[in-house]
Amino acid sequence: MNTWLWIGQIVLAASFVLGGVAKAAIGKDKLRGGMPWVDDMSQNAVRGIGAVEILGGLGVVLPWATGIAKVLTPIAAVGLAVVMVGGFVTHVRRGEYGRSLSNVVLFVVAVLVAAGRFA
Repeated sequence: MNTWLWIGQIVLAASFVLGGVAKAAIGKDKLRGGMPWVDDMSQNAVRGIGAVEILGGLGVVLPWATGIAKVLTPIAAVGLAVVMVGGFVTHVRRGEYGRSLSNVVLFVVAVLVAAGRFA
């Protein structure tokens, strides 16, 4: 079980840190091609989402890996699940149903990691 949780944590960390860095560092105009939803947000909102994703991605791995404040790992996973609910709602509202599948998958992984690490 621990191995599966680690795999989930690493998948979440990689997905959110990479995506978060893109949102935080790249301007809206350049993100628009792969992330058309940015048209509905201000540049600061997109950067804010990126910052939350980076912190959540780091938080889902680092506390458990270091043994320092391990309770932060499942809390970060819950936070990432909430981010995915927001992403899902945004995509569905825009009619981007195909894009919402990744939100569902990452939501499920985040919930499983949170449940497994809270236990």
